[in-house]
Amino acid sequence: MNATISESSSATMRYLDDLQAGDRFASADYLLDEAQIKAFALQFDPQPFHLDHEAAKDSLFGGLAASGWHTAALTMRLLVGGGLPLAGGIIGAGGEISWPQPTRPGDVLRVESEVLSITPSRSRPERGMVVVRSETRNQHGDVLQQSVYKLVVPRRPQ
Repeated sequence: MNATISESSSATMRYLDDLQAGDRFASADYLLDEAQIKAFALQFDPQPFHLDHEAAKDSLFGGLAASGWHTAALTMRLLVGGGLPLAGGIIGAGGEISWPQPTRPGDVLRVESEVLSITPSRSRPERGMVVVRSETRNQHGDVLQQSVYKLVVPRRPQ
């Protein structure tokens, strides 16, 4: 486990026709450290509980925590790196996200995803909509982020 993500070149890219409800996928692991948390926060979410240990102690989090948006960005990176091998890329068409627990320095993130439903498009026969639920977990199995999203996935070319 290190701060880089190994690309999953052996992952078979899946088209709409290759997917079934219940299909499951798992990403590589990603070790998140304090420096990364602070760097992201400084640039994108400069709140005291993401930047300063002392300020974070007195916050809702009770200690330094990564921004939820940092966790979301890392989740996307893990999905793109092989955790959700969809042909044509991961193209969102809406969704929901929640953070039941904070992401902390030293957490090792892993994303587990499940295909919930598949709906071929009637008006655009070359693609369809796939609903996926993903959970970003740490090394203890704690769910740090839950998301359900609709993705546009192409059909296999003729």
